Amino acid sequence: MKNNSFAYLLFLFLMFSCSEKQRNGKVQKQKPAITILIQPFRGIQSEKVKTVAEGIKKVYPNVKVLEAIDFPGNAYYKERNRYRADSTIKFLNTKTREGFVTIGLTSKDISVTKGKIKDFGVMGLGYRPGKACIASDFRLNKKNSDEQFYKIAIHELGHTQGLPHCPEKMCFMRDAEGKNPTNEETDFCKKCKTFLISKNWKFSSI
Repeated sequence: MKNNSFAYLLFLFLMFSCSEKQRNGKVQKQKPAITILIQPFRGIQSEKVKTVAEGIKKVYPNVKVLEAIDFPGNAYYKERNRYRADSTIKFLNTKTREGFVTIGLTSKDISVTKGKIKDFGVMGLGYRPGKACIASDFRLNKKNSDEQFYKIAIHELGHTQGLPHCPEKMCFMRDAEGKNPTNEETDFCKKCKTFLISKNWKFSSI
């Protein structure tokens, strides 16, 4: 009788353990991987696009480069010969299907409205979270502009995944605060990496 009771209790324990693992498995299941679309705007050098694309692929391999296009007509700000970043990412967002994120790359000067400043020049802008962002190399240092351009691009893509600005000074997600601190940035910090890993990003170390 004691043996039968022990066997029954063991059976219940195993059943409970299996059901717990199944529930935990559902909670930990990752979302389907998106595809990052790189959308060059006319005038940018193809080598710059290639360099940024190769950098992104090292941490997120599901990337596709599109043919260059013109900026939408309503994005041009004639008074200062700039293109509105907010109008541009809205345009890209309407062209981007579910399961994709589009990053526009340009060498033109881009700007947004910031507080009381109607036309504030920026290096990049992205929805957080969202399906579209843009990066420009217009304001970057000529000496190492390719490296800086990649950092701006990966920063804006981080926003589309839901990442806010990060207080860590070495992190790609730090707030530029109207300057260009990219030379001080070395990688995503541990916290930002952990978040991106949950979004199917790949890192060799954390």
